Amino acid sequence: MIKWGGIRWSIHPLFVIVMLASAITGYFAELLTLFIIVLVHELGHVVVAKGFGWTIREVKLLPFGGVAEVEEAGGISAKEDAIVAIAGPLQNVWMGALAWGLGATGVWDEAWAQYVGGANLMIALFNLLPIYPLDGGKLLQALLSYMMNYYRMLIWSARLSLLFSTFMLISAFLPLLGGGGIQLNLFIVGVFLLLSNWTYHRNIPYLFYRFLTHRSNAASEAGDQGKSVSPLIVNGTQSILSVARLFSRERYHLVYVMDSAAPGLLVLTEGKIVEGCLSGLSPYRAVSELFS
Repeated sequence: MIKWGGIRWSIHPLFVIVMLASAITGYFAELLTLFIIVLVHELGHVVVAKGFGWTIREVKLLPFGGVAEVEEAGGISAKEDAIVAIAGPLQNVWMGALAWGLGATGVWDEAWAQYVGGANLMIALFNLLPIYPLDGGKLLQALLSYMMNYYRMLIWSARLSLLFSTFMLISAFLPLLGGGGIQLNLFIVGVFLLLSNWTYHRNIPYLFYRFLTHRSNAASEAGDQGKSVSPLIVNGTQSILSVARLFSRERYHLVYVMDSAAPGLLVLTEGKIVEGCLSGLSPYRAVSELFS
């Protein structure tokens, strides 16, 4: 692990396995090239994220990209998340085009240029698969954020990622039907993604509370800046947590509470709901108790 640009950079054990396998089989030049491609891919994410003011604590390099740990996780807009996600594959586009140009002009050996161009194409397309934490998985999260509330987005992105990871594992065994062997690299990556998303699915409650922690600050900023809000109409008997789970990533809310004990609609700010969830008291108590 090294620290560069205020960020901890490390190599994931999965990448170490690939590096050892490449060294044993004599593909050192290919390994070094893959490492550079992955590093530039990840630098694309880092530069754009820094441009948005994100605080990146650590980047772990994987054979197909990297995983960044950011301070603002849970409080990032879908638009910013999507732009940062696509920034990585875009690096593979120009690197692949450069390799093609160097091969076409004879600066590079044609076979080597095809290898570098193909490696960039493979990494870009693989990263665009709709599986978290791949770039395509983050783009999927951004898209779902415009279609449903944040809590449902977490659930559905985890479910879809688990589904596509399973498809990847199945495809690793498909060559056996034709008398071939298992695609070991695809199998290893598929297992890694499946286990990662199983953990992600189990951690949804924690991820949602991290979202609420950031949401507390965002709600106050929305009020200060005069941003428009979206109304939520709920029953006073609903739990505070169930109301919080209705919050959308891209909108701020005023909560109108229908309570049989009081005439008309009572109004709560989004921040009051968040405070009720994070206060240390039971988040399963009725939302109407926030008025007492």
